[in-house]
Amino acid sequence: METVTELTNQLVASYARVGGINHLDGKNLPSKRAIAAITQDLLRLLFPGYFDEKLIHSSEIKVVTAELLDSVLGALEDEIRKSLEYNPPADLPKKDAPAVAHRLTVEFLGSLPRIREILQTDMEAAYDGDPAAKSKEEVLVSYPFIEAIAVQRLAHELYLKNVALIPRIMTEWAHARTGMDLHPGAQIGSHFFVDHGTGTVVGETAIIGDHVKMYHGVTLGAKSTAAVEQLRGKKRHPTIEDRVTIYPGATILGGETVIGAGSTIGGNVFLMDSVAPKSLVVYDSPDMRVLNRAKKTTGVDFQI
Repeated sequence: METVTELTNQLVASYARVGGINHLDGKNLPSKRAIAAITQDLLRLLFPGYFDEKLIHSSEIKVVTAELLDSVLGALEDEIRKSLEYNPPADLPKKDAPAVAHRLTVEFLGSLPRIREILQTDMEAAYDGDPAAKSKEEVLVSYPFIEAIAVQRLAHELYLKNVALIPRIMTEWAHARTGMDLHPGAQIGSHFFVDHGTGTVVGETAIIGDHVKMYHGVTLGAKSTAAVEQLRGKKRHPTIEDRVTIYPGATILGGETVIGAGSTIGGNVFLMDSVAPKSLVVYDSPDMRVLNRAKKTTGVDFQI
């Protein structure tokens, strides 16, 4: 039987031989465990009473909130400092990282009331858009969508501040819990709802307007990732305008692809071209049909 010493030697030899998945002697990275705990506390701040183990009385909400905010501020500030040290702005002296981390953390926490306002619209969209929902409480305590979109909206704020790693850790934590992959870079409007949710993918440069409803298995992706370096930072995911409905399994690709306002995209549609407002895109085997409802036609406007 091999001893611990022998096993250690084998593993350390692997560290030297297969170095691409090591992180040794470098900058201290943000902690995945710490970010997960902070994200859970942020959900408690966004939805008081819904992510807590016990009921919070209104008479104690100020004290409870102050204690939780103080805890989150300290923990998140530490992780943002690590992020700044890992990927510092060009004009940031190392000695200034703690002060900048504190400022960014305070600014981020100051955005929570605004995030709560837009999350209220998401909750209303979920309740109004699903006849199976018996109450708004049911939506908040049981729908994975609420957790996924809340975390995405939190992470988006940090993404906009160019905080490295942390936003993606947050959304991947939510992805693992909910099955919904909503990139922190995506711009998502108000009254957003994804019913069922599992398998939903929204890419980094996707833009989603207001009152958009999607179902499970929808992908808003890029046409190609073959030339990765040329694509970094470029608009490569579609734009979905206001009041669009996208049914299960639909795939919409490309940074120049625009789904016009008021359109409906049918289930399992594969789309890489823009469609006009108020279009209905459906499969009529073996072809896909795009009908323009704005013209009140029942025929085929064009085929793809």
